[in-house]
Amino acid sequence: MTHGIRTDTHTTRLNGPRGWRETANHYALLPLRVFLGVTFIYAGLDKLTDSAFMKSGGAGSVGETMRAARDSAAVPALVDLALKAPVGFGYGIALGELAVGIGTLIGLFGRLAALGGALISLSLWLTVSWATSPYYYGNDLAYLMAWLPLILAGAPYLSLDAAWRARRRPPLGGYH
Repeated sequence: MTHGIRTDTHTTRLNGPRGWRETANHYALLPLRVFLGVTFIYAGLDKLTDSAFMKSGGAGSVGETMRAARDSAAVPALVDLALKAPVGFGYGIALGELAVGIGTLIGLFGRLAALGGALISLSLWLTVSWATSPYYYGNDLAYLMAWLPLILAGAPYLSLDAAWRARRRPPLGGYH
């Protein structure tokens, strides 16, 4: 009877030996993930609970916001598309932000959630905040850039993605 023995020295980051610099490097994206997750959950909930926002017209409504941004948008066709059903678009954005925020925060399909966040930020930058001058006063471009490291790295630790990968991995020293 033979026993399979793994000869690699990889250990999980939570219980393996390491110095403070390696630990800091490993967890460097965690604050960004928490910030973006909480911010997008808040943005989605804020829209869903704001009775003025979920209307096609009137002060503070999604429709009025889109009409005000239309002429200065980089891609007015996106605004025109949203204006065909502004309330539906408002719900779509709010629910999208909520899904992206939850996925990012708990690390469920981390790269996909980050891609969703980047696409939301890109669409808002090309429409609502495009005319912000100077450009660095608008936050949608900064959010777009903040999503990029999470698209590349995903949620490799302290996440449901990591737990899922760990369950699929064969145990060390187990039978083959």
